[in-house]
Amino acid sequence: MTMAVAKPTDEKLSLRRLFYNREVRQVFFQITTVLGLCALFTYIGLNMVANLEAVGKDLSFTFLSAPAGYDISFQPFVDYAPTDTHLRAAWVGLSNTLLVAVTGIILATILGFTLGVMRLSRNFLISRLSQVFIDFTRNVPLLLHIFFIYGVIINVLPRPKTASGIADSFYLTNRGLYAPNPVFEAGSGIVVGAFVLAIVGSFIMARWAKARQMKTGQIFPVFKVSVAAIIGLPIIAFFVAGSPITLDYPVLEGFNFKGGFILRPEYLALWFALSYYTACFIAEIVRGGILAIHKGQREAAHALGLAPNRTLQLVIIPQAMPLIIPPLASNYLNLTKNSSLAIAIGYYDVVATLGGISLMQTGKEVETMFLVLLCYLTLSLIISGGMNFFNSRLKLKGR
Repeated sequence: MTMAVAKPTDEKLSLRRLFYNREVRQVFFQITTVLGLCALFTYIGLNMVANLEAVGKDLSFTFLSAPAGYDISFQPFVDYAPTDTHLRAAWVGLSNTLLVAVTGIILATILGFTLGVMRLSRNFLISRLSQVFIDFTRNVPLLLHIFFIYGVIINVLPRPKTASGIADSFYLTNRGLYAPNPVFEAGSGIVVGAFVLAIVGSFIMARWAKARQMKTGQIFPVFKVSVAAIIGLPIIAFFVAGSPITLDYPVLEGFNFKGGFILRPEYLALWFALSYYTACFIAEIVRGGILAIHKGQREAAHALGLAPNRTLQLVIIPQAMPLIIPPLASNYLNLTKNSSLAIAIGYYDVVATLGGISLMQTGKEVETMFLVLLCYLTLSLIISGGMNFFNSRLKLKGR
C-alpha cells in the first residue's frame, strides 16, 4: 500500500493564490504597517527617555499635584487660586478653551450661513458688501484680526467710569462686558428643570410635526410654539417656586465695577475674531452648497407656489446640507485649534496655562506638551464624531 505525497508545485500554487488574494494582501500590509508604527514609536519613546535621563530629567506627571503659584484672571467655570495645583490650572485653561470653541462655533455658524445667503442675494449692494467683507477677511491672517479687535476694545471703548449702561445692567467697557450674574437659591432646580423639559419637548414636537406634515401635508408652527414653551414654562416655574433665582447687578465703585459677571476683553476679542474669520469660510461653503443644487429644484418649488424664503428653507438647504457638513466640520476643527492663538493676547486657555506657565515653572516640556496635544486630539475627535453622526442623519435616503 502506497501513501500519496503532495507535490511541491501544489504548495507553491496555493501560496501564490493566497498572496494574490486582495483581501489577504490588505490584511497583511495593514498588520505590517501597524507593527512598524508601534516599533517606531517604541524606539522614539525609549530614545526620549534615555536623552532625558542623560540631562538629569525623568518622565513623570507628579508635577500636576504641585502648587501652581500663578494667577488666572478669567475663570468663569472653575474656581481657582494660586495655591491650587497645576492640574486645576490646566482644568481652568481647558474650560476656557471649551468656552471660546463652543461659543465661537455657534456664532460662526450663524454668521456664516447669513453671509452665504447674502452673497447669493439679488440685491447688488448686499451681495457686493458681503463679497468684499468675505474676501478681505479671508486674505488677512487671523492673528492680525485678533490684534485688531483687541486693540479696538482696549483703546476705543470707554473706561468703566464713563461707560453708559443698557438698563443699568449691561456695560461694555475697555475692561470687558459687565452683566448681571444669576444667583441660584433653593428651588432653582425647578426652573432649570422646566427649561430643560421645554427644550426636550421642542425637539419631540418638531419630530411629531414633521411626521404629521409628511402624512397630512399640514404645517404646524413649531418655531413659535417652541419659543413660547422655552420662555413661558421656565417663567411659570420661576413664580411657582417663589422666585428662587436673583440677579447680582454690576455697580460702579471707584474706577471699576463690582459684582455681576464680567467677560474679559481677551475673551471678547478672541471670540469675535475667531467667529467672523471662520464665518467667512463657512459662507463660501454654504454658497457653494446652494449653487450645487440644480436650478430646476427652485423652479419646481416656485411652480408649487412656495415663497423664495420657504423654498430656501424647505427645498434648497435640506438638499445642500450633505454637501455643506463635511467641509463645515473641518472649519469647526480649525476654529478650535486656532483658539491656541489666545496666548498672544493673554487669554488663559490650555496652551497658556498648561503649555505655557506650567511648562516654564516645572520644566516638564514633554509631559505638558503631551497633555496639550491630548486635549486638542480629544476635542477634534469629539467634533469629528458629532459632525459625522449629524451628517449620517441628514444624508439623503435613496429609493
